[in-house]
Amino acid sequence: MINKIEKIKLPVFILCGGKGTRLDHEGTHKAKPMVLIGKEPILMHIVEYFYKYGFKEFIFCLGFNAKSIVDFFLKKNKKYVEIISNNKTVIKFIYKSKKINFFGNLVFSGIETGTGGRILKSYKALRLKKDFLMTYGDGLSNVNLDKLIKFHYKNRSYVTMTAVKPKLRYGVIKIHNKKVNSFDNNMKKSDTYINGGFFVINKDCIKKIKDKSIYWEKEPLSYFLKIKKLFAYKHDGFWKSLDTLKDKNDFEELLKKKKTPWKI
Repeated sequence: MINKIEKIKLPVFILCGGKGTRLDHEGTHKAKPMVLIGKEPILMHIVEYFYKYGFKEFIFCLGFNAKSIVDFFLKKNKKYVEIISNNKTVIKFIYKSKKINFFGNLVFSGIETGTGGRILKSYKALRLKKDFLMTYGDGLSNVNLDKLIKFHYKNRSYVTMTAVKPKLRYGVIKIHNKKVNSFDNNMKKSDTYINGGFFVINKDCIKKIKDKSIYWEKEPLSYFLKIKKLFAYKHDGFWKSLDTLKDKNDFEELLKKKKTPWKI
């Protein structure tokens, strides 16, 4: 148990290796976290959310079209960036503007690497030896990060996953004796919880990621589930992922209406 959890600010891993194949032209010509929501890529919305909770160290685990993310920081926003070190695997930098100030690590984790492999390669490349947070580079939420971390340590969890209830994409029908009993097309939330990302992960969990091909959501999580050290922090507030062009349009509509719960 770590004392004064509310004052501990762990490093934040953001998985940035995915392809936005269902996001039309924009999603196939840049890394998915670079898809714009308003004037900023979704990646910066994520960073700003963690930053407002006091987190100031970010590890960007790069994959598909890593160059688009590197160029975003080192070229498009170079006036805010001071490069600390630069090699074939890691670029370390300080990002400082009037709005936000953080320490960043751009880690080249491979194009075909699994999600667990990205964590493993980045963790080893930075020679870390501490617990950390992890999220995906395509989801926004208003989960209370302070409460999430307190929940993790209070339960002596190895892995804490934020569990969310997604909105249903399609109308739901109930069938009885081959006949439709009811039809609900109101896009209400599901009664089922799913993996919403926003993990807190114990440093020893790295040992359960055997190689770069491993997906975090498969073997590692299955192991911690088996030994009963995987906990779910239920979040019933806002959560949305950027998977399709419709999702992007939904985000844009929220911005227009100034209904942005992820901007605390």
